Amino acid sequence: MSRSSCAVYASAIISVHLIIIGIALLVAGVFQTLINDRLKGEITLTEGSKVFGTWKNPPPPVFMEFFFFNVTNPDEFLAGAKPRVTHMGPYTYREYRPKANVTFVENGTKVSALTPKTFVFVPEMSAGDPRVDSVTTVNIPAVAVMNKLKDSSFFVKTPIAMFMNSIGTTMFMTHTVDELLWGFKDPLLSRLSKIKPEVDEYFGLMLNKNGSHDGEFVYLTGEQSYLEYGRIDTWKGQKLMTFWGTNQSNMINGTDGSAFHPFLTKEERLDVFTADLCRSIYMLFEKEVEVKGIPAYRYTPPRDVLASGENNPENKGFCLDKKCLDDGVLNVAVCRKGAPVVVSFPHFHLGDQKYVDAIEGLKPIHDQHQTFLDLNPTTGVPVRACKRAQINILLERVHGFPMTKMLNGTIFPIIFLNESVTIDDASAARLHKLLSIATIVANFPFILIALGVVLFLISILLIIRSRQRKTTAKKDTSYSPVSAKADDPAEKNGSFIGLTPVKS
Repeated sequence: MSRSSCAVYASAIISVHLIIIGIALLVAGVFQTLINDRLKGEITLTEGSKVFGTWKNPPPPVFMEFFFFNVTNPDEFLAGAKPRVTHMGPYTYREYRPKANVTFVENGTKVSALTPKTFVFVPEMSAGDPRVDSVTTVNIPAVAVMNKLKDSSFFVKTPIAMFMNSIGTTMFMTHTVDELLWGFKDPLLSRLSKIKPEVDEYFGLMLNKNGSHDGEFVYLTGEQSYLEYGRIDTWKGQKLMTFWGTNQSNMINGTDGSAFHPFLTKEERLDVFTADLCRSIYMLFEKEVEVKGIPAYRYTPPRDVLASGENNPENKGFCLDKKCLDDGVLNVAVCRKGAPVVVSFPHFHLGDQKYVDAIEGLKPIHDQHQTFLDLNPTTGVPVRACKRAQINILLERVHGFPMTKMLNGTIFPIIFLNESVTIDDASAARLHKLLSIATIVANFPFILIALGVVLFLISILLIIRSRQRKTTAKKDTSYSPVSAKADDPAEKNGSFIGLTPVKS
């Protein structure tokens, strides 16, 4: 056997071995297990892990957009007409949120941290100047004072009502965007603070929040179980809140929305705790998306999250009044110092239609007003997110205060927020590289099988071609009998002598 023939048969044998090894590795799941274990080990909140640095100081820019609802017919509304609002915004701020006081506790199985937030105005991403643009909206300080006194006696409410009337307090106020967000000195609160020093004389929707934090969180590192990566263990030292009516509603579930465990599935429920709502919510898979070439699963809160206790028994603990609200809204007065603040999704998205119909100028649109998280399922890394919420004020009649006599329980929109983030290019490139390596390693058995099949086919073709050459060579060199020539008629006469006649 020639050397070339030996090489061909050796290639065929090697190809068969590659196929067998590839199938064996595929069945055993060795490489898939290897990459899974590697990712589980790297995605932990521990010093030196791949994600710890970005968890402490997230590189993607976070933007907070504020949209105000400007009331165009306040007097008509107080006379009984439907309120009419127009949209103002966005007023966009860059949000910086590096972790502070990061400390490992309980033998490194948990890590505590604060997340102070700093806001810097971004004019090129805004619709106007917050120092100039004015908004007419509900006089929240006045409503909060009246709501605080609603159960007081006539003798308490009457002098306060007269005092409010004497200083010109009305149900609506007009201030600049900057004042409404970051604070202004309110005349009513200023006078009350002289009587009760604990009352802050300044009011603002984001008062004292620039540079502040929501309290200390303690997170599980995920070192003991990848499913616990980033999960909140305690908030402000508590494993359970005390705001709500049941243990279930007081539970602190899931993560803070910035970290999720790897190997997500479409079937699982993602729990997220948000301090702004003073409660946990959950999200379900909606659809597959792609962000900067990175595959992701989109998770979004279903209607049941803010459904009434009547339609969703899990939410019964969130109703602390005899008269509960309907779907799509949550009264958070219990964690807002008694102010009648009601939160919802923007334009009452996923809420009862009556809340939309009560205000002229609202139109909920799913794509524009939904809250969602786009997470890469392999790593759990958020590649895009939008947290959208609307702050409303419950306006109802308070006996003893004449200015409220025409109010009938309207949930009045004040502002909605859109806190959004998209993975930056550098982080996206690193994630692309990681996913490529993971894909190659996980598919290595298939690569072996494919290589073996290709090599086997080439070997078969070479063997067939070699045999064809041998057959052709035999035909060219073998003996073939030749048949006798056909009789030549000219040769049958033989040779003859030409006779020349002799002349006589």
